[in-house]
Amino acid sequence: MPELPEVQTVVDTLRPRVVGRRITKVHLGRHDILTPSDVDLEQVLTGRTIRDVSRRGKRILFLLDNAERFYIHLGMTGHLSVESRSAALAPHTHLQLHLEARGAPELRFVDPRRFGGIWWLGNSDDEDDDLGPEPLRLRPAQLRRLLSKTKRPIKSALLDQTVVAGLGNIYADESLFAAGIHPLTPTNLLKQDQVSRLSRAIKTTLRRALRHRGSTLRNYRDANGDTGNFQKLHRVYGREGEPCRKCRSPVQKIVLGGRSTHFCPSCQSR
Repeated sequence: MPELPEVQTVVDTLRPRVVGRRITKVHLGRHDILTPSDVDLEQVLTGRTIRDVSRRGKRILFLLDNAERFYIHLGMTGHLSVESRSAALAPHTHLQLHLEARGAPELRFVDPRRFGGIWWLGNSDDEDDDLGPEPLRLRPAQLRRLLSKTKRPIKSALLDQTVVAGLGNIYADESLFAAGIHPLTPTNLLKQDQVSRLSRAIKTTLRRALRHRGSTLRNYRDANGDTGNFQKLHRVYGREGEPCRKCRSPVQKIVLGGRSTHFCPSCQSR
């Protein structure tokens, strides 16, 4: 599932191609990917201009010229791109927005497995009531307060979007390795210096991933159709049995909360 670096890269590549463009036609192929389901998306979007595109957590937020908003979540296999209207339509294309511009561009949302979707917010300002703070702006003391409220393993806590918004399996594993913290460590038992290391590790890991345009493991592409490169720099994620890049011990994998979890037993001892 795309995480903060991948979603931000999609936003960065999407923004120059859609901001300032007027939506002239809307086609919603499936109504079961829209929340609330009774919204007439064609009516509320046609004639509106996209004023901005931004990210909150793993959500891609669209701001319209009348201050109404909607967001798209890519789920596991979702993809947003800008294509020519004459381009062949990919299977599982669920949304098409015709944009007023030279070349007749069209914003398309494709999602084969339909774990993603479209959420209409209108004028509501509570789109992130269920999200924790952004990790790149998170202070160590703030992270410590959030983590002290739970006894879950630290890996599980980092995947909770109400604790920290935008982290997922890849960058939780990579951040815990960089901080030298075992993923099963009870969150409330972390010491202050461990939380400070973790806070720094999260920021450093995400910034490196952003510079490399995220990780492409299966079908992730940015809005231009380009892949990410950070998967080549993963130090533990997806490297079960391979030597740790730091100490050469074999990287181990366990399943925690139904999610694969990778770590170095020497660099991240319990």
